[in-house]
Amino acid sequence: MILVIDDDIAVRTSLLLLLKSQKYEVTGAETPAEALRVIKSDTPQLVILDLNFSISTSGEEGMALLAQIKKIEPTIPIILITGWGSIALAVQGMKMGANDFINKPWDNGHLLQSVKTLIDLQEQSTVNRTRKQLDKEYNFQHIIGEDPQMLQILETIGRVAGTDASILIMGESGTGKELIAEAVHQNSLRANKPFIKVNLGGISTSLFESEMFGHIRGAFTDARFDRAGRFELANKGTIFLDEIGDLDAGSQVKLLRVLQDRTYEVLGSSRTKTVDVRVVCATNKNLNQMVSSNGFREDLLYRINLITITLPSLRERPGDIPLLVNFFINNLKQIYNRPALTVSKSAMKWLQQLPLPGNIRQLKNLVERSILVSKTNELGIDDFKSQLEQSPIKQGNAKVPAVGSITLEEMEIEMIKKAMLYHKNKVAKAATALGLTRSALYRRLDKFEIPYDEAED
Repeated sequence: MILVIDDDIAVRTSLLLLLKSQKYEVTGAETPAEALRVIKSDTPQLVILDLNFSISTSGEEGMALLAQIKKIEPTIPIILITGWGSIALAVQGMKMGANDFINKPWDNGHLLQSVKTLIDLQEQSTVNRTRKQLDKEYNFQHIIGEDPQMLQILETIGRVAGTDASILIMGESGTGKELIAEAVHQNSLRANKPFIKVNLGGISTSLFESEMFGHIRGAFTDARFDRAGRFELANKGTIFLDEIGDLDAGSQVKLLRVLQDRTYEVLGSSRTKTVDVRVVCATNKNLNQMVSSNGFREDLLYRINLITITLPSLRERPGDIPLLVNFFINNLKQIYNRPALTVSKSAMKWLQQLPLPGNIRQLKNLVERSILVSKTNELGIDDFKSQLEQSPIKQGNAKVPAVGSITLEEMEIEMIKKAMLYHKNKVAKAATALGLTRSALYRRLDKFEIPYDEAED
């Protein structure tokens, strides 16, 4: 049963009729007292709660009722109904345990999607299964790993993939966040629809709207043709927003609006378009810390992280390193026409002891370089060691500051300054050395107020 709590009979009736049309069992409550009586007598599957009662628009009554409901039944999913003017109040409600917030006037499809997602997640239970059991039920063929942490993550992916829950994937660079995002899509009801990948760190602020929402001919200089944006391309499918922690404040507002209402306007047009899309985001940054320092919008964070998946680093699951190495070797055998390639047992144990700060990406690169250089079919410790010593991330020679002596942002600033100095202010070369696109480096130069001369590039 779904409980709708709203003192406005028109709103309450509209929601009741909408939910009944989808075969949900529903009931309504006009006052907080009536709502509490219903909850105590028959625990609902989900509550839709308006924040404002009577003439007041402070939201205090709604917040007080939310706290009471959570005290009686902490696990009940709650959707808040709010207006754009009280978004901050809705975010406060999310901190108190609400699961989602919907704007007035709401979109029926968006609201029903949220209801279905929260009920589906509530009904599913976690069962610890082996990798073989998971593979029988889900498509995880591109994800290598049998570590208990990875099995728990795959279990979670399997449970949430069939819903439309927004997912935030966190983890260090090279841990496989994109593969996890693809697995979510491949195991969802949208699997036969588009999967659109967007590297937000590589999109400049000036091009954000055009890239994400499209533009019409003549919208700006050089806009000679109409162009569909990434959200339009992802319609009915999944959009993967990588490096969301790199998004500037202005672009965060624009992204929040489309995630909030599932509507957007093409650049140069006043016509509003709607989009039906599953959103999966990823970052290697601590967004909660960024919220505290005003580097990331709190309301956007709550919009994208109904489910959060944190990927372990490779050094936290060394038992998976042999599996990954063998996977890479089997693929590279065919590519380089060396069917007899193997790795010695001593070399495999040695690889498991490496810190590998670049994680899976660094391991794959190390294996491939070693194959290219080695003249023998059995790769030994010396083969890998020689290539590791030439790696941009050296095993023992990298001078990494002690923990607590410098922040990640300060280290990033220092690396950018050194790269710019070394490459004599040539942004293109510095960006390549840092593993960034030119636009991503330009954004960081502007963000950290590092001077540069565009004429030198």
